[in-house]
Parts: sequence; C-alpha cells; structure tokens
Amino acid sequence: MEHFFKKFSLTNEKESFDTVYSNIEAGVVFRGTNLWILIFAIFVASLGLNVNSTAVIIGAMLISPLMGPIMGMGLGLGINDISLLRKAAYNFGVATLVALATSTLFFLISPINDAHSEILARTSPNVYDVLIALFGGLAGTLATSSRQKGNVIPGVAIATALMPPLCTAGYGLATFQFSFFFGAFYLFVINTVFIALATLIMSRILKFPIKGFDTNENNTKRSLAIWLITLLTLLPSIYFAFTMVKNENFNKKARSFIAKEASFENDYLLSSDVDAEGRKISLVYGGREIRPSEIDSLRARLVYYQLEGVELEVKQGFAYLASRAGSEREMVGKALDDQSKLVDSLQKSVQHLEGRASDASQVFRELKTQYPQLTDAIIQSVQPVSDSAARPGFLLAVLTVKGKLTPQEQNKISAWLKVRLHEEQVKLLVIP
Repeated sequence: MEHFFKKFSLTNEKESFDTVYSNIEAGVVFRGTNLWILIFAIFVASLGLNVNSTAVIIGAMLISPLMGPIMGMGLGLGINDISLLRKAAYNFGVATLVALATSTLFFLISPINDAHSEILARTSPNVYDVLIALFGGLAGTLATSSRQKGNVIPGVAIATALMPPLCTAGYGLATFQFSFFFGAFYLFVINTVFIALATLIMSRILKFPIKGFDTNENNTKRSLAIWLITLLTLLPSIYFAFTMVKNENFNKKARSFIAKEASFENDYLLSSDVDAEGRKISLVYGGREIRPSEIDSLRARLVYYQLEGVELEVKQGFAYLASRAGSEREMVGKALDDQSKLVDSLQKSVQHLEGRASDASQVFRELKTQYPQLTDAIIQSVQPVSDSAARPGFLLAVLTVKGKLTPQEQNKISAWLKVRLHEEQVKLLVIP
C-alpha cells in the first residue's frame, strides 16, 4: 500500500523554486514580442469566431501568452510576493485592454456580423466553466512546477480558453450587443480568477517559500479579499448552471410530449418550437383544421409530462403561412371559409401523391445526394379551392434538414424541382 501511495508523490519530479519563479515571472511582462504576439493571437481568434472555425480558434489559444500574468498573480498571492503581484496585475490589465480594443476594432471593420455558434458558446458561462478553469489551472501550475511538462501547457491553454471570451466581448462592443459583452467578459473573469486561485493553491501544496512576511492582520485581510472575490465570481455561475439544467430538463420533457402526443389524423406537424425560458411550446400543422376540443385534449396531456402551466400554442399550417405572405393569405383565408372543399382538395392531393409515390421517393434520393443534411421530405401536389374561380395548382415541398439551407440553396432546390417534376409553380417550406 505504501508503494502505491508513493506513485502520487511529486518530490522527485519537482522543479527548483527559482526556476519555476523565473519562468512565471518571464511570462508576466507584456511588451515587445509578447505584446505583438497577443495582438496577432487576438486577430486569429477573432477571425476564427467570425468564420465559425474551431480549428482557427484553437490555434489562437495556443499562440496566446495571456496565461502568464494570471499565473503571476496567483503565485504572487501564494508566496506573498507583492512586487510580483503588482507587476502581474498591471500587465494583465494592459493585456486585457489591448485585447478588447483589438477585437472590437476587428469586428467594427469586418463585413461579417452574424453571431455563429462559436460566439454564442462563449456568452452563457456557468459553474462548469468554473470547474474547467480551476482544474485546468491546477494542471498548468503543476506542469510548470515539474520537470516533466509534456503537452500539459498547450492542453490547459485550449481547455481554459482565455482568448475566445475576450474576442466575443469585443464582438459585443462592436455590434452594441451588450448581453454578449457581459456574458463573454464574465467567462473571461471566471477563467482569470480560478486559474489564479489554482496557482495560489498549488504554490501552497508544493510548499513554495514565502518571499515576504506580513502581519497577521494583513494576511487575514488578504485572505478575506481573495475568498470574497472568489465567492462573488462563483455565485452567478451557480445560478446560470441551475437555469441551464432547468431549461434542459424542460426541453427534454417538451420533446417527449411532442414525439408521443402531438399527432392528429390527416395532419402534418410542420414545425415545433420549444421556449424553455418562456415556458411555451408552439406547434405548426398542415392539413385539415384541428378542432378546439382536440387542442384542449392535447393541452390536458401536458400534466402527464410534468409540464403544468406551460403555454401550448397550436397554429394551423395554412393560416400560419397566410399570415406571412399576402397572396397566400388571400388563398388560405378563402380555403378556411369552406372546410369541406379544403378536405376534398387534400384528399385529391393525397390520391395524386400516392399515384406518384415512386417519383417522390426517387426525387428524395436525388436531393439527398446533393444536400446530405436533408432528413425527410413531403412532396405533394396541391389544388387550391375557391368559391369564385379555379386557381392553378402548385407543388408543395416540405423539407426537414439538420442545420440550415441558405436562401440560395432553397432557390436552387425550387428551380430543380420545377424541371425535375415538370411543375410550373413550386412552394418550398424548410424545417430545421
């Protein structure tokens, strides 16, 4: 058993304190090469966020020298070296301001202003980010203090991700989306505080020599300040984590409810939307009109999925489309005035679809080879009903995709369907 516990000993691999101190102190100062590397890393990270490239963002994390002053602040607190602490804090402030200014300038002149997934991922920090920063900081400090550094430092730089939050904060300033700024900057603060705290803790565990001695009163005040900052940084992240878990549970229950209950005979569920924060479920159907009693019955089933008090909104598909386009509004309004004619039209459409089922299956396979994100398709000829004059029919194509189809791709699909199925008019509905 004693032999087993010796495997965890750090004594034999521990680097000399002077070497560790020199390495950390050298990475604290931002001037000349370090400052220019920081600026270039900010541009690389901003470009990665702008084009939504994970690989580019990872590269920027590896280039960034921001970890140096943060570890310097932690070590300064851990060994009571006020000079190192002040130097590290000053350089950290300079680096932060330069990084924010650089990223803000980049996004001000960039022609691409969309908030892609890589940007959105840095705007909602929670307690899990605290744990990542803490354990990453512990690993980084231990690696710096060991003769066997391996590839730990690059891994810590990637895991703790100091650059992307700063760049996202710059994006928020440049686009006046201050919720993005505050969310991303809070993530940066979390990483900073807990990497520094991890460095402080590891310096005490490794028993680095205390450089300066102070009164018990000053030590007590310093300890209280450290734990107060830690607590103030931690508490919001716990709240955000609780909210995230609650919303995820809501989404899971809502998806289960939709999958098992939200089906009506002779109707298609065209789309569904779950709003966890607003506690609302929206369903859009195409087909026959759903009776109010059926909707009430569906709402009554919410309680069986622990969704009490949730607002369930059911939209009739054609009415939904009518509210969005003038020509369709006129067509659908008249169709809904005469339900029996609408049912007849849908029955004829279904019969027509059955007659060309093999064509639809082949069309789906051909579309799938061109657009792999396509998962389902409903292709149906529709003959509108009118009480005044006959209206020309059209081909309705409802496509379900994983991800998105750009407007250009949708136009290309519509044109292709016209030629492929010899239709003069095609209406395309894409459901993500």
